[in-house]
Parts: sequence; C-alpha cells; structure tokens
Amino acid sequence: MGDAEPPAVDEPADDSLDEADIHDVLRNERRRLALDRLRDAAGPESVGDLAEHIAEVESGESPPPKNVRQSVYISLHQTHLPKLDSLRIVAYDSRAKTVSLGSAAAELDHFLADPEPTQPPLALLSLATCLAGLALLVAGWMGVPVIDGVDPRLVAGVALTAVAAVAGAELGLQTRSRT
Repeated sequence: MGDAEPPAVDEPADDSLDEADIHDVLRNERRRLALDRLRDAAGPESVGDLAEHIAEVESGESPPPKNVRQSVYISLHQTHLPKLDSLRIVAYDSRAKTVSLGSAAAELDHFLADPEPTQPPLALLSLATCLAGLALLVAGWMGVPVIDGVDPRLVAGVALTAVAAVAGAELGLQTRSRT
C-alpha cells in the first residue's frame, strides 16, 4: 500500500549567466572591447584582427606598436577568450584562432547597448533661466534704466513660466524614454 512518490519532473536548467559573472566579464576593458568588436562583426573574427583592433584603441595609434599588439594577443588567447568561451559568451576556436559571439552573448546586450543620444541638458537651461530672472530682478531693484521700469512680478512670472516649461519638457522626455 505504500505511498508512491510522484515521478521526478525534470525542471529546465537555467542556462542564463549569473549576474556576478556578467559583472566580472564587463569589468575588464579588453573583454568589453572584444565583445563590442564581435557585435559589429558579420561573422567570425581572427584573434589577430581582434588584438590589432584592441591594441589600436588602447594605444591610440594606427597601426599600434608591436609590443602592445602582442600583449593584447597573448592576454586574449590565454585569459580573456577562454573565460568568455567557458561562459558561452563567445565561441573560441583556439586551434583556428577564430572567435565569434556565442549563445549567451545576447544576455550582455543590455549592458553593452550604446547609450541613447544625450538630450540637451534641460536642468542647465532651467538654472540659466532662474539666474537670468534673478539678475533681472536685482537689476530692477538697483535702478538699472529700462529694467527698473518693469514690474518685478512680471519678471518673476516670466522666469517661473520658462522654468516650468523646461521642467515639463524634461519630465515628458523622461516619461517617453521609459515606455
């Protein structure tokens, strides 16, 4: 009469990258540069070409100095590409010396995505508008000709209206970027 245990249900293995692994991978500039280059490549890239590109970025010279290129090549071959390959972020063929994006590479897209184009600094515009309004008020109180004839309430009202418009525009941009 025994109570039979239900058959074991195979739960799908979670093959996603651990967050600590993602941060460890992206903490290194050479790995980030390699991944950026591979994301832009149409297919597999030779380790030599990848090292050349990274060495150019690091040295700021084209072609890069031979010692920099060799240093990058060795570190890619011995350290970075095997690590990325073990995490399935790249597919590294150490015999053919080629590398391409691996099956887990897409998990890093969010972290590697190019930032959105920056908007004009609306906070700076708000500050400038406030300071201009204050300067006009002070100028009016000090008796500067023409400005002293303008009602300070009008100056304050115009400045506050401009600040409110800029703040509203900034809020609208932030709301749109979240959707």
